Amino acid sequence: MTRTTHTLTLGQGTLDVSVDLHGRQGHPFLLLHGGGGPQTVAPFAGLLAEQRPARVFSPVHPGFDGTARPDWLTDVTALAQVYAQLLDALDLRDVAVVGNSIGGWIAAELATLGNDRISSVTLVNAVGIHVPGHPIADTFDLTPVELSRLSFHDPSKFRFDPSALSEAQRAVMATNRATLQVYAGPHAMADPTLTERLAKVAHPTLVAWGASDQIVDADYGRAYAQAVPEAEFRLLSGTGHMPQSETPGQLLPVVWDFADGHATGRPRT
Repeated sequence: MTRTTHTLTLGQGTLDVSVDLHGRQGHPFLLLHGGGGPQTVAPFAGLLAEQRPARVFSPVHPGFDGTARPDWLTDVTALAQVYAQLLDALDLRDVAVVGNSIGGWIAAELATLGNDRISSVTLVNAVGIHVPGHPIADTFDLTPVELSRLSFHDPSKFRFDPSALSEAQRAVMATNRATLQVYAGPHAMADPTLTERLAKVAHPTLVAWGASDQIVDADYGRAYAQAVPEAEFRLLSGTGHMPQSETPGQLLPVVWDFADGHATGRPRT
């Protein structure tokens, strides 16, 4: 894995984005992490690059893991515009975009921009829309143990001991949490306008969902798929909110087969 930093200029201002790259050749993937930070997707990125001909670009959302977030970057819509600019800066084509949780929301917003560098979009237990009767769990007031119970099919395999963290690790967690609250916005991890805008998405889209997710349940996922024209829905058994962490061996072929099946065939850079 190598990390590079890219300076991007948008209408709102300039910012630096750190990007982790796994793999040196093959189909390019843009892998977007959730609120737990880059470490929630890093092992999966490595696995994908190791087991398939893939180059996996995984940016660190500005404000996470000690990175800087400019004052103007306060919502997921703007963050999607940042990543559209990043694809231009990297000059990538035939990109498979994959996002988990709030990373899935960012991927959905990126899909609404109609970027011709993107060949497919996979939303993994994404947040971002309002589904009546299926609220997104309010995770900000939960203890790590409570959050684990909602997130995993088998929480016993993902026990977390906050007392084992160093002061530096605690500081990063606190900053990540504060950054997530900024991006989450005033509507409880959702944008009331997103469902309507998803109806115009033209990219092939897969919605993959851990059946045991108690942060956003499977019917929420089905509603996400119904909002995108011709989107596919895939229920993943025995896994929860983060299949890339809990059952990476199950998620990997789902993600790869969809991306590979919708590759454009244009020359890859």
